[in-house]
Amino acid sequence: MLDQGKSLIVALSQDLAQNRPVEAREHVRRFHELFFTLAPEKSAIESNIMRALALADRSAMTYYKNLAEKGYFNRLIAANILQTVEVDSIQVDFARYPYRVKTFARQAILRESTITERSLVTTCDLVNTVRSDDNPQGFMLENLNVIENKDLKSYER
Repeated sequence: MLDQGKSLIVALSQDLAQNRPVEAREHVRRFHELFFTLAPEKSAIESNIMRALALADRSAMTYYKNLAEKGYFNRLIAANILQTVEVDSIQVDFARYPYRVKTFARQAILRESTITERSLVTTCDLVNTVRSDDNPQGFMLENLNVIENKDLKSYER
């Protein structure tokens, strides 16, 4: 079969290569939303974290274990705190491989009486991997590093 004079296989592979920047940003956005959006329920936290960890290497697991050891997730549950994240922007350097990524996001931490807004800035690398149902973009997030996670403001609900 031909598509504009090219074989269909060549045309499809060119389309895939053109979509890689979009897929890279979607992969990073999806990881951050799963990993940093947490409901005050143990099974919901575990479900989100496990889905996020399927998109990342051991650096994400190490970060998760450190938070768990410090009692972070238990405090969320005990205080009935909802944490959400919204990714503002994702910068990806496609000039070198693995692709270097910097993500800027905002967290909202909703407590019974207050809401705290936080900035979240992370860095990581992206490497190509196989596509799957759990990882449709075909990337692996490596070397996750949270370089900023600070309060911006708090206000009464």
